[in-house]
Amino acid sequence: MTTEEKTTEQLPEETEETKETLEDKELEQTLKEETTEETAPKPAEEKKEEEEEKPEKKKKKGKEEEIVEERVYTIPLGKANVRPPKKRAPRAIQLIQEFITKHMKLDIPLEEEEEEGELPKLTISQEVNEKIWDRGIEKPPRKIRVRAAKDSDGNVTVYLAEGE
Repeated sequence: MTTEEKTTEQLPEETEETKETLEDKELEQTLKEETTEETAPKPAEEKKEEEEEKPEKKKKKGKEEEIVEERVYTIPLGKANVRPPKKRAPRAIQLIQEFITKHMKLDIPLEEEEEEGELPKLTISQEVNEKIWDRGIEKPPRKIRVRAAKDSDGNVTVYLAEGE
């Protein structure tokens, strides 16, 4: 090989290495810029805007979690045993939904449903579901003690009563 051939072979390798080093340097510079921007003192106006946003978020969370009404019920599930064995646990869940809908007054007339847009929701917690399915699909409990909590939006959440 002549010297010209050697130089042409070495040039592409060198350019690839230089490209990689340039990319590494650019990444380091961007990281330094980002860290200096984060640590740099912010103007007073920006700080005030951030402080104003934070309490609003807290207020929204507080409103969502606000419990208007809370009751403890013992729900009879004996009617679930009228069904065939492989359909008893799902029937027990349906009985819980019907009972809570009736006793927590979740039904809304059709006229109001169209105007409001959002309907109240019934949520059954994982604990209650696990308690129903604990002995399998064929043998749900005869009764279950639950705590129903209604929030300001009208949504009802069903929890397992304490001590269960």
